[in-house]
Order: sequence, then C-alpha cells, then structure tokens
Amino acid sequence: MKKILAVTLLVAMVLALAACGAPKTAEYKLGMGISLNMDSSKTANAQVDACCAAVVLDKDGKIVAARIDVAQNKMDVTDGQVDTAATFLTKLEKGDDYNMVKYSDATHEWYEQAAAFEQYVVGKTGAEVAAMETVVNEEGHAVTTDETLYASCSISISEFQEAIAKACEDAQGQTFTSDGNFKLGLAINSTAAESKAATAEEDGVVKMYSEFGAVVVGADGKIITALTDATQPQIKINAAGEIVETAFKGTKRELKEDYNMVAYSNATLEWYQQAKNFVDFAAGKTADELQNVETKVNDEGHTVFADEALYASVSISIDGMTAVLVKAVNNAR
Repeated sequence: MKKILAVTLLVAMVLALAACGAPKTAEYKLGMGISLNMDSSKTANAQVDACCAAVVLDKDGKIVAARIDVAQNKMDVTDGQVDTAATFLTKLEKGDDYNMVKYSDATHEWYEQAAAFEQYVVGKTGAEVAAMETVVNEEGHAVTTDETLYASCSISISEFQEAIAKACEDAQGQTFTSDGNFKLGLAINSTAAESKAATAEEDGVVKMYSEFGAVVVGADGKIITALTDATQPQIKINAAGEIVETAFKGTKRELKEDYNMVAYSNATLEWYQQAKNFVDFAAGKTADELQNVETKVNDEGHTVFADEALYASVSISIDGMTAVLVKAVNNAR
C-alpha cells in the first residue's frame, strides 16, 4: 500500500513539474483602424492622408502592442494631368528622408515619434487613448499635454488617437492564443493606376488607392493571425487642376454589404467576407509560403487562387492582399 502511495505521489509531482514548465498561454485580439482625410487637397495638388494603426489587446482590452503608419499620398494635378505610374512610400518607409528634423523644430524624425507614441499607449484601452488630453499649438496641431510624451512625440497625435481607438474597437478583429512570444507587423501599399486625367469636356479623377495589412507573427516566423483592408478615396479634378469633389464612404471592411460586390459582380461573398477567408488561409504560413501559393489569371485579368476549393471562398484578386501581408511580416517587430 505504501509503495502504491509513493508511486502515486511521484506521478503527481512529475505532472505538477511538467505543468509548471509549460508556457502559459492567453487570449489576445488583433485589431486594425484607419483614419482617412483629403483635407490637404488643393488646386494642382491632390492628397490623401490615411493613418493606420494595428493593436494587440489582452483579455481586459488593454493594448499589449501597437503599430502606426501613414500613407501620405500626393499627386501633382496641374492642368488636370495625372500620373498613373506614381509610386508612394509611407511616412515610416521614408525614415530619415521624411526630413521632419531638417524642416521643422522637431528633434526626432516622424518614425521615432510614432514609435514613442506606440510605446506610450501600451497598457491603455482604446477609450483611454481617445481621451488623452491635447492642446492646439501655434501651428494648429493637436499635441499631447503630457510633458514626458511630448519630449519624444511633439507632432499632432489626433489621427493616431482616432486610428488606435478604431483598432481597439474593431468588430472584425481576430482573436488568437499565444504565450506572448509574438511580433506585430503593419504595412501599406498604394497605387494610382486607375486615375484618369481631366479634359476640357470631362473632369478627371485621382484614385490613390491603398491596401493595408496587419499580422501577428510567432517565434517560428509563421503568421498567427492577420487582417487586411483597403481604401478607395476619389478626388475629382477639372482641366485647371482644381479640386471639384472628394469622396470616401469608408474602408472596404467598414462598408461590408454596402461595398456591393455581390450585387455588381459574379461574387457570392462580399469583399470583407472574402478578405476574412484570405487571412484565415494565411494563418500558419510563413511569408515565403504565402507568397508562393499557386495562382492563375482569370478572364478579367485578376490574379486568383488556382486551387478550386480556395477559389470558392476567395474569388477576388489576391495579389494585393498577399503583397501587403508579406510586407507586414517583414516589418514585424
């Protein structure tokens, strides 16, 4: 009897030690938010500013990690002309070449100030970030009143606050479990390929469209979960290069059924549903594996899944979503 008891106690101790040595996992949520405006557009210059934030929240809704970037896309539209081959870099991608220190009183470049804000919001909820106190400075920018933060982030934070708050409230966010050993990546790709010049008879339109990707990457380099979204703002111009009208109804994810993909195409699922299926497919893959998935060009000239089972749930072009998620993995930190 004593021998049986001793063996039982030994087994219990081994199991207890094994449990203590096992990494503890917790549930998290990935969210993404976009704040877009075209307020800086003026005669001869079309401009779209889209601030994107990605956050990872813990079970209490507090920020564990945050990433911010801005697509500040500009186009010279003098005499109603457009550049459909224009290429765009985000503020983060420009790095020191954004030249904030050189052309202002700033002591830190934009990417350094954004990183300081990212670190500052860790531990806060989206509501707390939205409620951060600001003051309008002499240049008309809403800057933080927190002296410690201001020392490292003296730029306007209003668009940061809006994007972070939206990311924290993302109803289409992705939940995941992890031992906390992960990286968060964010990326933006933009194009003006669909823009059209103005003529004496007809207005033109600047279409600086952007795709956004956020990823959580595990220690093994594989995507744990991801989100993708897209914006299609339009700036109508006349032959004099004047801004006639601006239009933006929301991101593709935000529009949901109002994007009307099913109503106006052969699609059986709306864009946001197909995007969800795509990021679910991306989970568990490395950037290389995602980039090398087999595709084909359909009758409309779009790059789509070659696999019929995958195509049944994602029939839209996947090249843009693939590219932005791969870039986000490479940006993860």
